[in-house]
Amino acid sequence: MHLLLVEDDSQMVDLLKHGLEEENHRVTIARDGVFATELAEDCHFDVVVLDVMLPGRDGFEIARRLRRDRIKTPILMLTARDAVPDIISGLDAGADDYLTKPFAFAELLARIRALARRGPADLPTVLTVGDLTLDPSTRQVRRGSREIKLTATEYRLLELLMRHPGRGVSRSAILTTVWGLGEEIEENTLDAFVSLLRAKINRKSERQLIQTIRGFGYCLRAGSG
Repeated sequence: MHLLLVEDDSQMVDLLKHGLEEENHRVTIARDGVFATELAEDCHFDVVVLDVMLPGRDGFEIARRLRRDRIKTPILMLTARDAVPDIISGLDAGADDYLTKPFAFAELLARIRALARRGPADLPTVLTVGDLTLDPSTRQVRRGSREIKLTATEYRLLELLMRHPGRGVSRSAILTTVWGLGEEIEENTLDAFVSLLRAKINRKSERQLIQTIRGFGYCLRAGSG
């Protein structure tokens, strides 16, 4: 599963990230509320593990914004608060479950598994933009009848863009989701991967699908000539 972990305590981040990756989960980290909201809106995650006390924007407000924007990713709230009004506030804001610190790691895993089984209701089985298709279950990518072979990084990049057709995805969201927070990425690495991906999906086709949004990021849309 791909999890978004929203937590600003460095020690907690390190412990949870290590434990979750040991369980073969892919973990993306956000340490402030504004960046967490951007990631959750721009990228696909199976579950958001969301702390309440955060700089920039608290967990309650993040949950409210995501539900207002019809982001249906399951949310598990983590907090040191255990007062009933806080639990009610979290659930009313849009959280699906609530876990109070300190907690047993095994319980966290069980809660994540339970939320992932529900999943968002409207994720498409096969992603389609124009004549480009991507099947997450088989990781097969096609442009019309032509199969396209991608590296793991190219695949993650394309899947991210295809889950937001017609919408710009910021460079910071792409770098964090595709490569991970804390990775040492050269400034032009993303541009190089986009160029490689463009060459593969545009071969034998005049229609360009991946568009550059100068000063922001990239967008994939079907109607570009």
